[in-house]
Amino acid sequence: MSQQPLSSSVQPTDIYGGDEVSALVLDPGYCNTRAGFAGEELPKQVIPSFYGHVDGRDLFGDEVITPRAGFEMRNYMNRDSVVEDWDAATRIWEHVLVQRLQPPRPNPANKNGLIANDDGDVEMGDSGAAEEATEGLEKPLAENPLLMTEAPWNSAKAREKAIEVCMENWGCPAFWLSRTPVLAAFAAGKATALVVDVGGANTSVTAIHDGMVLKRSVQRSPAAGVWLSSQIRSMWKNTEPKVDIVPTFMVENKKPVEAGAPAEARLRNFDFPISNSFRAFEEERVLTEFKESVVEVWRGPGRFLGPGNEEYARSTPGRVFEMPDGSNNMWREQRYRVAEGMWDENAAYPALGADEPALSKAQTIPALIKAALDGVDVDLRPNLLSNVVVTGSTSLLNGFNDRLNMELTAMYPGLKIKLHAAGLTSERRFGSWIGGSILASLGDLPPDVDLEERVR
Repeated sequence: MSQQPLSSSVQPTDIYGGDEVSALVLDPGYCNTRAGFAGEELPKQVIPSFYGHVDGRDLFGDEVITPRAGFEMRNYMNRDSVVEDWDAATRIWEHVLVQRLQPPRPNPANKNGLIANDDGDVEMGDSGAAEEATEGLEKPLAENPLLMTEAPWNSAKAREKAIEVCMENWGCPAFWLSRTPVLAAFAAGKATALVVDVGGANTSVTAIHDGMVLKRSVQRSPAAGVWLSSQIRSMWKNTEPKVDIVPTFMVENKKPVEAGAPAEARLRNFDFPISNSFRAFEEERVLTEFKESVVEVWRGPGRFLGPGNEEYARSTPGRVFEMPDGSNNMWREQRYRVAEGMWDENAAYPALGADEPALSKAQTIPALIKAALDGVDVDLRPNLLSNVVVTGSTSLLNGFNDRLNMELTAMYPGLKIKLHAAGLTSERRFGSWIGGSILASLGDLPPDVDLEERVR
């Protein structure tokens, strides 16, 4: 009887057989956690790193985030993209790696209390010996090597904890930790590069040489997606008339209105109070849509606050954005200024509170790049500037690459500047995961990991 081929839903089980590696790739971040199988082009699962907490239970995934009594939103990471709550991190990682990526496994007979004797009869009894025999099979990832990403500034203690979770709790046969800028460079086909990663919570600039992070070059700043959301909030607060954010879940129905006119919408009434964390999470969805459809980076000439630039921007065609409640406004020069603070600290809108401090000059993207290049050998700078890899979801802002190229050309006029930015949205958003997928699919993950050496 000829052997039937495996279906596309069944992953290969030959762990170290070249490209037939059933390795998993996990890329945790502040906004989203991405997971999938090595060798694939995109992650199979992308879930929010925010999770719901209600009645003492934690709920994971976008589909469970609905308004309900006592429902709060939490995040297992802090704004530095470093794990704070390891219990929640372990549960959400296991949820996405085991429950979402792999088919359900049947329970062992001893777990059901049914044990077959030598005569083939089924008897009820103590399953202590059988439980010991199947203990190794109960590890959730006993058959899958795992590659996990980490921030370049991740601490040795956090790295050690990740190794403990993956190899001791989950029983991974092989485990590898790799830094996100290295993987983003690999995804772009570069072993040496200057990686500019503009993500959700942080913007980082890192020099990579022959696949290794140059530690003195690592620079980071909060000038990223979450900071940009706070700038939009500040802009709407200072606009006349003031723009109020009404999340989609609160709108029952609406009527079309003219631009600038008050909204005509009926809002839902809930029998329970909506938590501030849940409302803030839903408001972020509206802010993200505004960033994707309206916000644009000023391309030049010069900076936005230069003479005549604001008047010129005011004369250009604007973009209309409709809020979930039906109100809409035309945005012209404001949509340029809201992102200008990433490049020029003087152009930023005032911070709304102590949680969102104003950016300093050293935290702008040009200053980060200069500090990163100043931290490496002068002979490496030409090679790095000719291999600038742009990644991260916030780098998808319209005009971002043009502005970055203009700033680099002004800072280093005698050197060749070349940007490498993936054209597809998905490749820019998942650059680190794609690099991890390429690395883990090579079949060279070591069967044994020297934990002490990796931690150092």
